[in-house]
Amino acid sequence: MNKVKVAAAQYDIGFFSDWAQFTDKLTQWVTEAVAEDAKLLVFPEYGSMELASLFGEAVYKDLTQQLHAMQQVYADWQDLHHQLSKQHDVMILASTFPVLQDDDTFRNRANLYGPDGLIDFQDKLIMTRFENEQWLIHAGQQIKVIDTDVGRIGINICYDSEFPLIAYQQVKAGADLILAPSCTDTQAGFHRVRIGCQARALENQCYVVQSPTFDEAAWSEAVDVNTGRASIYTPVDYGFPDNGILIEGAADKPGWVCADLDLAEIARVRREGQVFNHRDWPLQHTLTAP
Repeated sequence: MNKVKVAAAQYDIGFFSDWAQFTDKLTQWVTEAVAEDAKLLVFPEYGSMELASLFGEAVYKDLTQQLHAMQQVYADWQDLHHQLSKQHDVMILASTFPVLQDDDTFRNRANLYGPDGLIDFQDKLIMTRFENEQWLIHAGQQIKVIDTDVGRIGINICYDSEFPLIAYQQVKAGADLILAPSCTDTQAGFHRVRIGCQARALENQCYVVQSPTFDEAAWSEAVDVNTGRASIYTPVDYGFPDNGILIEGAADKPGWVCADLDLAEIARVRREGQVFNHRDWPLQHTLTAP
């Protein structure tokens, strides 16, 4: 399949008194994307932290307690994403979830679901200061490329998008599409991720899809302020937008941004483009500095 309609969520953090409220919210979001004929839905980094609201103020105001409490709903959360994927025959990159490991540490994990269940996951590889110094979430160790019905996909979780060799290795292994779930609390943070995503699209001549958390959640110790615009980035060359931004979300409200992506265009631009960033990448390794 060379063409796929992708929906990127500009996702507001909710507050729930019970599990049914979260189920209703996620179902509504998925239903709205499906109504736009989207077949690949991308949710943001740490959108799952809204689930901490289920466990009361003493928990959601404590960075450590909320991580442990959320494990109680992880299985149900996975089942819900699988059910919605199966019901609508779509793939869903779920909001990243802090998953407890056998060694009692946590990984920031992005799960990709399809109609048959979990396809694969990518753990965040390079942690921010907040994750390292305050939240104590540990880094993953493996760069993955995920085989799907629409081709090979790479996932760069937020800060990972700012490090070019991660996406480069994924593209080298066959990914023409990089998904970048993000969570940033300042405009500077959003623009760092945006610039990283655009650079990855430019240098690899591929598509990059960014989905951020959005708006304020003053109750949350973890995701109280959320800044960004959902966007889909492209190569900067013939047949693509001059600024490399195919579509972006509104500055003032949550919602989906959707676009049809033609993956055959990636092969074309690498073959016929004004420049050959993808082909010429190895040339820089032949150069020396004084």
